[in-house]
This record gives sequence, structure tokens and C-alpha cells, in this order.
Amino acid sequence: MAEKKKREEVQLAPSSSGSVMSMPSAIVAILVAFALGALVGNVVGRNSTADGEEIAMAEGDRAHGEGAGAAPAGDGSDQTRYRIDINDQMPQRGPDNALVTIVMWSDYQCPFCSRVEPTLARITEQFRDQVRIIWRDQPLPFHQNAMPAAEAAHEAYAQGGDQKFWQMHDLLFENQQNLSRETIDRLAQQVGLDMTRYRAAMDNHTHQAAIRADSEAGNRIGANGTPAFFINGRELMGAQPFEEFQRVINEEIAHANEVLRNGTPRAQLFQTIVRNGRTAAAPPEGQGAAQKAAPPARPQPDPRAVYRVPVGDSPQQGPADALVTVVIFSDYQCPFCSRVEPTLASLRESYGNDLRLVWKNNPLPFHSNAMPAAEASAEVYAQRGAAAFWQYHDILFQNQQALAREDLERYAGQIQGIDMARFRAALDNHTHQAAIEADQTLARQLGASGTPSFFINGRNLRGAQPVEAFRTLVDEVLGQARQRVSSGTPRARVYEATIADGATQPVMLPAPAGAAAPPAQPAEDPNRVYNIPVPAGAPVQGPANAPVTIQIFSDFQCPFCSRVNPTIDQFMERYQGRVRLVWRDFPLPFHPNAMPAANAAREILQQRGPQAFWQYHHALFENQRDLTRETLVRLAQEIPGVNMQQFNAALDSNEHQAEIQADMDAVRTAGAQIGTPSFFINGRLLQGAQPIDAFTAAIDRALADGPARPGGAH
Repeated sequence: MAEKKKREEVQLAPSSSGSVMSMPSAIVAILVAFALGALVGNVVGRNSTADGEEIAMAEGDRAHGEGAGAAPAGDGSDQTRYRIDINDQMPQRGPDNALVTIVMWSDYQCPFCSRVEPTLARITEQFRDQVRIIWRDQPLPFHQNAMPAAEAAHEAYAQGGDQKFWQMHDLLFENQQNLSRETIDRLAQQVGLDMTRYRAAMDNHTHQAAIRADSEAGNRIGANGTPAFFINGRELMGAQPFEEFQRVINEEIAHANEVLRNGTPRAQLFQTIVRNGRTAAAPPEGQGAAQKAAPPARPQPDPRAVYRVPVGDSPQQGPADALVTVVIFSDYQCPFCSRVEPTLASLRESYGNDLRLVWKNNPLPFHSNAMPAAEASAEVYAQRGAAAFWQYHDILFQNQQALAREDLERYAGQIQGIDMARFRAALDNHTHQAAIEADQTLARQLGASGTPSFFINGRNLRGAQPVEAFRTLVDEVLGQARQRVSSGTPRARVYEATIADGATQPVMLPAPAGAAAPPAQPAEDPNRVYNIPVPAGAPVQGPANAPVTIQIFSDFQCPFCSRVNPTIDQFMERYQGRVRLVWRDFPLPFHPNAMPAANAAREILQQRGPQAFWQYHHALFENQRDLTRETLVRLAQEIPGVNMQQFNAALDSNEHQAEIQADMDAVRTAGAQIGTPSFFINGRLLQGAQPIDAFTAAIDRALADGPARPGGAH
């Protein structure tokens, strides 16, 4: 983690002209927010008519647990709270030592998030040094511009800290109705960002992992609608009026002062107040103990299953006798479909005549321009064939924010030889809609209802995965295809032979036995001591007889794991000789490079021992944004004495996967539910990239308690 950035006071959100909001405008905004807040109390799970697709409010998305409903007047001490991890790398308004911390999850394209902004500005003005507001992202999937806007705001923060972030934040909300890439680029320039660095971050999706981590953290505590607020851990959902925020804030100021009078240092105030809070959304009222346990694990799609996906007469790119066929179910208005297009182009270039792409339409119902765009591309294909189709396809994705009827006609006019009268008639008469609906039906039958979804020689890969995920699967099926050819199958028959016996509906793996069993104790108990034995041969720093053992469960691709590393260095130096640090692997499934990186580090450990492991560990985190196979190999070559042939063989065979899985199973066996990074300090759990004060408090407590038993438990 970089040294903590100096916080700059940010007052009322300026208007586009740079002046503070006028009093009449503020009054109007507050009245609107008040009316909207009153409406919330009468709306439960209802769709708003604001834009035809918006979830009405975060409130009503789930039932509240005991004590989380109407808050009684008082000092706030008897309220249901949530334990929320924060760190100094999150955008913030207000001082670090504020009495009240408001953590908010929001979405730049959500109209309710926009409407509550004047209320937040009033809070900032009225409570000044008493309140800080921390921003966390929750871009909703049906807001196609929310993720790019969040990425731009993150880059503003990376370049200019809180000041640049909030400038960008305010401009994004002021331009909420037109958050195209062109608009976002213009706003970045207006804020004064380094545009070369900004464009690279946007094109490479540098900040997407951090945004998704915010989203997942919100989901865990029920902040899956927007806007959602947690005021010193107390939940407040929706665009509530100022008076509702004011009531809760005043209660929390009184409670915070009481906590301070009891001896809590002000720097630890927020952590102390939320320490015993929930770590997951409260179950609906009236549920029994069995129902409050973790829900049963759902069956998961079998990644090894082969599906029978006919090519038919769909548009193709690449030769018909290619050894690998990638069937794409996509949507011209889907932002994730757009983002994966460069990956597909890279695959075509890399694999040449061994790979062909086949396009199938799956326009999603909440993308109003997706079906017309699909019909338009189908008519171009009908008139001028595959080459014209792919030309038009590229134009549509390049202009994804402008897919109105007039745009579709204008783009068609750029394709040589298109009969525009016939083109317009096809759109008017929906000539190709039946064929498009047939593609959609096929997608649903195969379990590929979302976009983008890919079938690579019948093997399903979902979402805008990184190129390495595609290459891994393509290489695997390419090897199988070559074996078919060597056994006598003609190249032109390889695909049909491969999918001949394929499934026609989703193939699911059964849920693991006992996956739904509840833990022996609530995971949120801060005093619980977990018994997690330290395995022989685990990477260790510090003496074996140290009175405190800290086991860190981490992921080489997790940005929060990277940020906590300097803090680890701090407490290891401060408690030199008294702390033993043990590395444990916990690669998260949505980080595609985390497992290969963990496997590579294990191989370095096996070949060259702990010192080489930690050297490689540091190199992996320094190159966290580029953990491709090529990078893993290059970094291994920098470690003296590594046998590279043996190293590559270990990566090819996933040699250390069992050891890595054993680390993950150890947590589950102990009954803990964690994310990354998580620390077991003599068996007590500390989660997240916490500040140094949180670690020193936990280590001091462990030292006072006395040495741990073998395995880290007392």
C-alpha cells in the first residue's frame, strides 16, 4: 500500500460553472429528495418508471433483520450494525477522525443516486468535521455506462487523489444522461487528467477488479441496490430525505462521543463501533436457525461439458475447416460484448486458419437498440455476405452508444453495394426477427442466456474473460482436434465430429456434499478462535517459536492483497522476532490468473525454498496487472537456480493445485467465511486491507493472551 494520501477537504459539490449550488436550487433538490424518500416507504420491490429498467430503491430489496427497521430515538448504541472494511485507498470526503463515517454504494447512471447527491452535499456542509463520506462502487448490470464511468472516476483518484476523484464524480452525475465514452473522455480532460495514462487505464480496464471487489463487498451485506448507505455501520437504503440522514447522524454523534469517553482512541473510533457488526445481510424476519444458515450451494455448470451448437448459416470469420470453432452469442448494445471484441480479434490473429468465429444473436430485452441492430446486421449479411457483415458488425460496436434507427441506416450506407430501400424494408417488416429469435432460443436451451457467451468446440466460456482464459481453452481443444486429424478425421469434419454427441441442455455438477452446513459459531464473532493448523513446508517469515502466528490467506490478483503488503512489512518490522507470518493461498474464482500464479509460486518454493518464494511473491504483486503465463515465466527466470523446464512442466500440469486447494479447504473446515486478504492472528480473524492500527491492536491482544498452540489456536 502506498503511504497514505493526504486528505483534502472537499466541501459542497460545485456546479458545472464551479460555483456552489444556489440556495433556491438546493431547496428544490431537497424537496425532490424528500418527496422521493416518502415514496420509498410505500414501494417494495417495484420497478420505477424513471427509465423503464431501474430498481425503485435499494430499500425493499430484502427484509430487514431484528433492529434494522425503524430506528428508535437514542444514542445509537442498540442498533443493528454491519462490519464494513474501509481503507485509505477509498475516495473520501471529510476528515479521517470524523465521529460519523458514511460508507455509500452508488452507481453513476442510477437516477436515485443522482437525486440524493444534493442531500449529501448538505450533510457535508452542515456537519463538516463531524462526518466523512466514503464512496464505493456498485455499477448495476443493466446500466451499460455505469462501469466505464466508475473506471474513469477510479483513474481520476489514482492520478489526483480525493480532489480529482470528487471533481470527476460531480461531473459524471451532472452528465448522467449522456455517459458515452466520448463524454467521459471529455470530462477527464476537463478535470485535467493525464490523457495518455487515462486512456490506457480505460482501454486496459485497469480498475475493473477494484470496482468488482467493491460491488461484491456490497452484495455480501445486502447493498445490491443503489444508493445504499451505512452510517457508522447502520443501514439506510435509498434516496432518503435530509431529515432522515440528520436523525441517524445525530444519534451516531452522541454514540461516538460516548465511545470516546470510554477510552477508545479517536483513530480507532469507526473500527470500534462496527467491530461486532454483521458481516452478511440479515435474514428475513421469522426464519428459524436452520434457515439462517448459509443457503445450500447451487449446482454449477460442468466446465468440461461439450455442447452440440450447430453453426447453420450464421456469419463466419475464418475457414470452414478450422480446427477450432468459436460460436459467439452476443448483443450489440452489451458493454461486455464490446469489451471482448479486441480479445476475439487477437485470437483470430494468433491462431490464423486454425480458428473461425461464428456469430449468433442474443439481443437482451432491456437493450432497446439491440434487436434493431441485430436485424440490421442480418440484412447486411443477407445482401452482401460475410465480409460485409463483419464490416458492419465492427461499425456497430465502434458506435455502441449510437444505435438509433437513423444511425443503423447511416452505417449501412457506408457498406459498398447495400440496397438501402431493401435494407429499410427489412427493418420495417422485421424480416430477420424469426432467425434472431431462433438464435435466442438456442442460447436459452444451452444455458447461455447472458451475453457474451462462447462455445469453443462446444465448450462453454462465459463473459468478457481475459485473453488468457480463451487461449487456455483454445489450446486444449486445438490439441484434441489435431489428435482427431491424426486419427483420420478430415479437417472439414472436425467440428461436427467433436460436437456430435454434445449436450443440448445445461450439464451441471452436483453441489458438494455438506456445502450447506452452517458453521459451528457465527462467523461475525470477533472473539472466535479458529483452529487452522500450519502445514509443514508452508512459506514462513519469522521464527518458528514466535508467540504470535499470523496466517494470511491471499490472492496474487486481488488488489486489496497488494495494498496491504506495506502494512505487513510494517508490523513484521515492529514485532521482529515475536511474529511468524505464514502464507496460505486463497485464489478467488473470478481472478483467472490467481490460480496459475499460486501454482507458479508453489513451484518456486519447491525448487528453491522460502527465500526464493518470498522474492517471487513480491515480484508477482509488483506485476499484478499482467500475470500472464509469459510474465510468470519471465519472473521465474529472474530467480537464481530455477529449473525452467521443470517450472513450465509444473504450470502445464497444475502440479500444486492440490496443495492450493488444501489451503482453501482448511478455512472451510475451520468454519470460517472469508474473502481476501484475511488474517488469522493466533486464530482470531481479521479481514481486509486494514490499517496498521488494526493489526497492532490484534497482535498486542495476542501477545497479552499468551503463546498460541500449534496451528495458531489457543
